[in-house]
Amino acid sequence: MSNAGGNQVDDGWPVEGTKTEILYGDRIGKTAELRVGCAAVVLDAPRQRVLLTRRTDNGLWCLPGGAMDAGESAPEAAIREVFEETGLVVEVTRLVGVYSTPDRVTRYPDGNTVQYLALCFEAVATGGELGLSDETIDVDWVRFDDMANLDIMANHDERVQDAVARHPHAVVK
Repeated sequence: MSNAGGNQVDDGWPVEGTKTEILYGDRIGKTAELRVGCAAVVLDAPRQRVLLTRRTDNGLWCLPGGAMDAGESAPEAAIREVFEETGLVVEVTRLVGVYSTPDRVTRYPDGNTVQYLALCFEAVATGGELGLSDETIDVDWVRFDDMANLDIMANHDERVQDAVARHPHAVVK
């Protein structure tokens, strides 16, 4: 088992209280809580740039998104997360894909460890004002070619590529 830059203790887990870590291991998901996550690929009008946020908890770039709350639909969760993290109001236009892996978990500074079932939507901005939140230290419209130069959360670049490719059906990975 390895992690993305965190300190290790004898049990293989990072030291609690450091930063959010992505951990990999064969079927490591069976050691974690299962959670539904919803994210949005928000593209600009000419479809040349994507909205990315830089996380407060680990400094990585990612799509705006987070855990779905009880009592809301998956599209509502994506819309809420985009607004909370960026200040933009969006409209969900389609499901890009369903993403899961039993070989990757997210361990948060509070010790919670989660395997995500992630639903990724494409969305368009309809209002609001771009800004930061307590979850973001940066937010920007990024050209696809420039994404390779950023430290991006695991598989978020793949989700952007799937959205831009406009597959005839949602992907399941």
